[in-house]
Amino acid sequence: MAAVDEVLGKILVVDDDEVIRQLIAVNLTLEGFQVETATDGQDCLDRVRDVKPDVITLDVMMPRLDGWTTATRLRSGPDTGHIKVVLITARAQEEDKRRGEEIGVHAYLPKPFDPAELIQVVRDLLPGRG
Repeated sequence: MAAVDEVLGKILVVDDDEVIRQLIAVNLTLEGFQVETATDGQDCLDRVRDVKPDVITLDVMMPRLDGWTTATRLRSGPDTGHIKVVLITARAQEEDKRRGEEIGVHAYLPKPFDPAELIQVVRDLLPGRG
């Protein structure tokens, strides 16, 4: 019998908009990912060590702690620097993409995004995938 906890990967979805957060979570769950959610950057940082995600989808514009600061802290943390980060944002200017590259995020998806594209990006970032 196959292990019940056999999943494609663990994803932490971070967005302050509940509708978007749930949309992303449902799409990833239906594809076989184990999904946890956080409401903003500070919630993400508070939970990331317990959740131990393979990939974090991260909104940029959030209260308390924005996605830029959150991504920077994740990338520089000894326990979190290996986690793949996907920025999902309405801010799709070239300077924003460059900033994401400088921080070291792995992918950048502009809103509105195609759920199928998001799923493919996440799949491609998982170890042994893509």
